Amino acid sequence: MEYHKERFEDFSLLIFKDDTLVAVLPANQTQEAVISHQGLTYGGLILRQDLRLADAITAYQTVLQFLEAEHIELLQIKSVPKIYHQLPSDELDYIAFKTNAEIERCDTTSAIRLENGLAIDSSNRKRGLKRALKHGLKMMEETNFESYWNSILIPNLEKRHQAKPTHSLTEIQLLKERFPKHIRQFNVYDGDKIVAGVTVFETERVAHVQYISADENKQELGSLDLAFHELITKIFKNKAYFDFGISNEDHGHRINEGLINWKEDFGARTIAQPFYTIKTKNHVKLNDIML
Repeated sequence: MEYHKERFEDFSLLIFKDDTLVAVLPANQTQEAVISHQGLTYGGLILRQDLRLADAITAYQTVLQFLEAEHIELLQIKSVPKIYHQLPSDELDYIAFKTNAEIERCDTTSAIRLENGLAIDSSNRKRGLKRALKHGLKMMEETNFESYWNSILIPNLEKRHQAKPTHSLTEIQLLKERFPKHIRQFNVYDGDKIVAGVTVFETERVAHVQYISADENKQELGSLDLAFHELITKIFKNKAYFDFGISNEDHGHRINEGLINWKEDFGARTIAQPFYTIKTKNHVKLNDIML
């Protein structure tokens, strides 16, 4: 998170049991609250694999007690979608129930469970793939992000949304250097011309699409249909899940229907990601749970 240090006031916490580190909370502070880090897609306490429920409850209670002592009234946590869990880990859901947490936001990500993925029956996707093959498009994995960022991604975001990528070119290159096996770039070419690209953040269980973008000829060429055919059926076929990311706007209250329909055409279905707000004083509600 070092490259985010100028954007956020870090308030990350380490939780120990005796002298053993049992949990970590990546977080930053605002005037209103401590928030599971806004520079990260997912949040919450990262727990040791061998941590039992009683100790997980104590870890959350310790965090709430510490924050209250620091005169911080609210803890806001964005959950980790369950498809990313290496083991069953719904402790946060239970903590939220016991502390009367409010769900202040809920995003919807679209994912394919690859071991029993739905057959693609969308005529649009099938025709798109045929067009891509007819035009002789090729997809290549590359370590250089410059052509995709400068020729496709940045111009598209500026033109369509008056926005910039979350990661600058320098930042994504830094991440690639630090996590060479987990940050992967796939570009689609029409001859020597780049026409589309997909940036994937890879975990042990999930291939997560971070950026998707193509030039103005994507419908005619079928460039993204080729890209996702290759990614889903070949490159990441042995992953547990393929995650297209969210389709939400307005802090989760609205869904881009065209975007989510496009993802569902590939067989993706919905995973919810709730964002909880917990009053730190409610740590008392975690007393005497175990009989």
